[in-house]
Amino acid sequence: MAFGEVISSARKQQGLSQKDLAARIRKEDGEPISPQYLNDLERNRRNPPSQHLLKQFASELRLSEDYLYFLARQLPDDVFEDTHEPERVQAAFTAFRKTLKEG
Repeated sequence: MAFGEVISSARKQQGLSQKDLAARIRKEDGEPISPQYLNDLERNRRNPPSQHLLKQFASELRLSEDYLYFLARQLPDDVFEDTHEPERVQAAFTAFRKTLKEG
């Protein structure tokens, strides 16, 4: 499933209109996103949003932040908190791929 499809499906499961959800998601300046922007996201007409917005979507729609990061093809900031050796990064990605293949 694509990012927008997951957002749309979760929104509908929560019984929210696009207008209702858009009013709950705030940009960095404190203003809500527009229903049109949300519509474009749900239809995959825009790239997935910033981490600031991703966290709010996860909270409002009761979705895993990590899953939304995955769908958005992003990594959360906490992954970059420390400097990691290349071998550790490679081992982490190898384990990640293995886990996904096993599922």
